[in-house]
Parts: sequence; C-alpha cells; structure tokens
Amino acid sequence: MSKLSLVGRGRTAVLFVPLIAVAVLAGCTTTLDRASSTQPGETAGSSVNVTTIASGLEAPWSIAFDGETALLSERDSGRILELADDGTPREVGAIDGATPMGEGGLLGIAVHNDHLYAYFTAGDENRVQRYELTGERGSLGLGPAETILEGLPSASYHNGGRIAFGPDGMLYVTVGDAGDRQAAQDRGSLSGKILRLTPDGGVPADNPFDGSPVYSYGHRNPQGIAWGEDRTMYASEFGQDTWDELNVIEPGGNYGWPAVEGIAEDDRYTDPVQQWAPADASPSGMAIAAGSIWIANLRGERLNEVPLDDPTASTEHLVGEQGRLRDVAVAPDSALWVLTNNTDGRGDPGPGDDRVLWLDPTA
Repeated sequence: MSKLSLVGRGRTAVLFVPLIAVAVLAGCTTTLDRASSTQPGETAGSSVNVTTIASGLEAPWSIAFDGETALLSERDSGRILELADDGTPREVGAIDGATPMGEGGLLGIAVHNDHLYAYFTAGDENRVQRYELTGERGSLGLGPAETILEGLPSASYHNGGRIAFGPDGMLYVTVGDAGDRQAAQDRGSLSGKILRLTPDGGVPADNPFDGSPVYSYGHRNPQGIAWGEDRTMYASEFGQDTWDELNVIEPGGNYGWPAVEGIAEDDRYTDPVQQWAPADASPSGMAIAAGSIWIANLRGERLNEVPLDDPTASTEHLVGEQGRLRDVAVAPDSALWVLTNNTDGRGDPGPGDDRVLWLDPTA
C-alpha cells in the first residue's frame, strides 16, 4: 500500500484514506454514466467514480485540512470533527455560542498557522473566531476562543459563511445579505459582501476601500471561494429566482445585487462568467483542482466542473445520485472530498447520510 506523508504543526501524519476507501469500501463505489458531447458554453454530463469514506454525519457544512487531518463542521450540533483513516469521526470540540437557526449555525471553517477559524451564527449576529489546535492527530483539541470578527448581520437565511485563506495569506469571508437586500449595495454595511482581513482580524492596508474590510460588494448569498494558480479569485453565489452565479472577484467590484441578478450587461456592475437556473444549481462550496473549478450544488444535486481555460463551459457530475452537495475540498493527495447535505432539513436523507465522498478529479 502506498502512502503519503507530510509534516505539519510539528507532527508527521500519514493519510491512507483514499486507498483504504477503495480497498475496504469498494461496495460503496458508484459509477455514473452520463457522457454526451458539448460545445463551449453548454453543459454536458460525464462519468465519474465516487467512494464513500465517512457516513452518519449530521448536517455537515465545511471541510478543512490540518496537514493531512480532515476536519469537518456540523451546522446544527456546533461540533468540529476529525476523521480517522477509516473514516470514523471524532469530536475535536464544540463551538460555544453557535446557534442553529434555519440556514445559520456553525458554517465555514479554515485552518491557518496551527489555528482553526470558524464562522458561526451566535443569536442575532454572525462572527468569526479562531482557536489554537492542540494535541496530535487522533487527539486534537481546541484552545480558548479568540474573536476575529463580530457583529455580522444574521438571519434564518442568507448568512454566507464560507471562509478561506487566499494565496496572499489573508482571510476571506463571505457574508450574505441576511434578508436586507439594499445593504448589499451599502459599502458601510458588511451584509452582502466578501471581506478581506489579516489573520488577526485587522484591515489590510491594500484593501480597495480605505479602512474597510470590504473586498467586493453587491452579493446576495455567496458561499464558495477559491483561487486559481494565477491567483484569480472565483466565487459562487445563490441567486433568487432567476440565476445563480460564478463570479471572478476583483477588488472593489460591485456584483449588482439587488439591482441585477445574473448577466445584465450593465456597465455599473460586474457580470458573472457563468450562470445557472437555481433549480439546476444552488451553488455552495467550491474548490479548484486538475485545471477546473468544482462547485457543490444543493437544490441541483450535482457537482459542476468548470474548466479554468473556458469558464463559460460546464460539465455535470453526480446528478441526482448523491442528493444535496454542500462543500468540496482538495485533499493533500489532490483528490476531491465532497460533503453531502441531505440532513439539513431540506433534503431527503438516505441510508448513511450525511456522507463524505471521494473522487479523483483527473479520472
């Protein structure tokens, strides 16, 4: 058996998950055949093999890796879990104050410099806190909470909630409009924005608006962010009734909500590079691997693959086969890990839901 070893946070960890999953859980592998031809700008189906590597999760929301250790957040329980090599979850800790409320609760997580960052709903606000990761793999724990950002508007819907560190080492935070549409156009409000912060929660001196954490605005409910090798930033966004979006994010950009939704060809706003009907998409988490953007979709129950060299094209994977998909992340071995989200109150849970799925993006 081959293995991959990386050193991080002063400890060496060995990851066997993909090979163990294939060998031990072969009965859980599904092959989907939806091959068809496509022209640029059209959507096509595909064939892909997926393997279940963890199951029995409760409304999971986000995946992050601490070196080779996979960490998950659960929205309603407020728990942070680590996965053993055989997929067994273990509680690392619970986020005190996380309040499950409709779409709110414990949402996005990220790892940076031996710390776990968590975005969560705390009653009438959303906030970001960080915790030192203590212990070793298999016995990780959380140190005391340190508030990085607080006072973000919250609601039972449109909380945003994705956090990630960019290639510049800064923390990016997606914030929904929390039901206040006009606030998305108000640069003095943090609703309907993508924010950029230092790891300590400060405002970087080179942000587009002096003294403000606002990086881009005019968003309805962005829930996915990722960067290409050329440092281009992409974000996925829930539309309302007409179009969901894939955007290229530029500093200071205005993405139009609520004045426009989807491609408007209005010089006042930045148009998305691709749009989908909400019934076919409802995009949440996203990642970049093997030359493509991969977007997990909830209502559309599919994983979209958008090639970086033609972001107007799209290939669909897992359509209707795994239910609602909440997040996708690149593992240390370059495989994709995908979170299902059928126990979030809007899905139709099946046996073993919710699950972590493994797939090879190069296959």
